[in-house]
Amino acid sequence: MTGVSRVPTFRLYLVTDRRIRPDLPTAVDRALCAIPRGAAAVQLREKDLSARELFELARALREVTARHGAPLLVNERLDVARAAGADGVHLRRASLDCADARTFLGEVAWIGASCHSLAELDERAGADFATFSPIFASPGKGEPLGLDALAEAARISRLPLFALGGVSAERIPEVLAAGAFGVAAIRAWLDGDPAESTRRLWKPFEKAS
Repeated sequence: MTGVSRVPTFRLYLVTDRRIRPDLPTAVDRALCAIPRGAAAVQLREKDLSARELFELARALREVTARHGAPLLVNERLDVARAAGADGVHLRRASLDCADARTFLGEVAWIGASCHSLAELDERAGADFATFSPIFASPGKGEPLGLDALAEAARISRLPLFALGGVSAERIPEVLAAGAFGVAAIRAWLDGDPAESTRRLWKPFEKAS
């Protein structure tokens, strides 16, 4: 497998879902206030919005993430990411090639990718990092891959892997021990108070440092 473009400085990858928390700018602000500057990136993942609605939300989130030094990536929509001044894009399985996305957004853009197997990790070797999922059982995410698959992926791939799917704060030490670079979360940071939830997610990283 080819080498990674660069290594992220963030270890938490906060993925949005406004069905859980409708006021996403406020939720993101509270979450990022609770952890060290630069510790997290945010993925705007609201697939049902129109281009205009997504752009307006991306622009609002960009103001928040910029204050906290957190990269903002837009799921799939390269045009919206570029127009809103986001820091990059997150690509799904059937998206453009990483090289094409980087050509459109520029060399400094962050390129993340969703992967669910070793073959997909190989196909996305041009990304800066990848989410690998689902590690544990998670509603609607299919059969969990488990820690052994994560360990194998971390051993073979040179991409920094963010474990996604059923990863609670209590399970973060397990996924880090298996070789994950970081953790991606949706419900784990949006359920309850985003500040307290994100603070709990960050604590295992403090202990591991």
